[in-house]
Amino acid sequence: MTRKDWEKLGKYYHIGDHQLFVIDTGQNLSKFREFESKKTMVILHGYPTSTFDYYKVLPELSKHYRIIMHDHLGFGFSDKPKGSSYSLIHQADRALALWKKLDLKKVILFAHDYGTSVATEIIARDNEGLLEIEIEELILSNGSIHIELSQLRTIQKLLKHQFLGKFVAMLTNYPIFRKNMRNTYFDKTKVTDDELKEMWKLIELNGGRKIIHKLTQYITERYQYWDRWVGGLKKTQIPTKIIWAKNDPIAIPAIAELLHEEIPNNKLIWIENTGHFLMLENPIEWLNKISN
Repeated sequence: MTRKDWEKLGKYYHIGDHQLFVIDTGQNLSKFREFESKKTMVILHGYPTSTFDYYKVLPELSKHYRIIMHDHLGFGFSDKPKGSSYSLIHQADRALALWKKLDLKKVILFAHDYGTSVATEIIARDNEGLLEIEIEELILSNGSIHIELSQLRTIQKLLKHQFLGKFVAMLTNYPIFRKNMRNTYFDKTKVTDDELKEMWKLIELNGGRKIIHKLTQYITERYQYWDRWVGGLKKTQIPTKIIWAKNDPIAIPAIAELLHEEIPNNKLIWIENTGHFLMLENPIEWLNKISN
């Protein structure tokens, strides 16, 4: 699938001053009775990619759930304004505003990578009684929630640097992206150059390379809000699945093991012989773990 094919599956919503790209498999909900019995799953994607990460699994996943996912501001097809805040706090604001606009009442929340930090901010607000939406299940997958254990790539460390970041962003190109993405896979034959080129074009789209260093500040926020976000997971009463790729070189298994100890009502599920982007590298196994 190409990025143009993917764009045809979604539409754009104004949230605040900007447009977010949204895929909603239940857009014509009133016309299709089968959606009435399906639960709704909202998906928060990772860094530095987009909802395109789910192109292999969406057809099968949408047989079981109404799927709603959006490109965070600054990612994929969504707007990439130079002057906006890309704080994870504000990304959570946008996600909740979108779900309210779609009149969602009860959801399963799945989050991967960067999306797990957006999710933990939402969970912290749920603990405070601030949500207008019910999260009936939380699914966390390969995110560096325990940032102190994360094995960050050199490029991530450079991009988040206060002074060097914008210059590194200017020098970042497809060969660098391709190398770093391939290195997150356990089986590098599972990713093609065509697939990686589509991902890179979505990063570059609408001047995205000029703001990638701003997006990378999420790493700093993971330290800044560690107590709030890890603490929120320790307090939540929401049933939680931790679905983790066992061979992730970034969000290492020790993070999943620690979350398993800390979250009150959870189940830890491993996916073997798989790296960081598990829905791309091992889509069949990922779908099995999500649905069971």
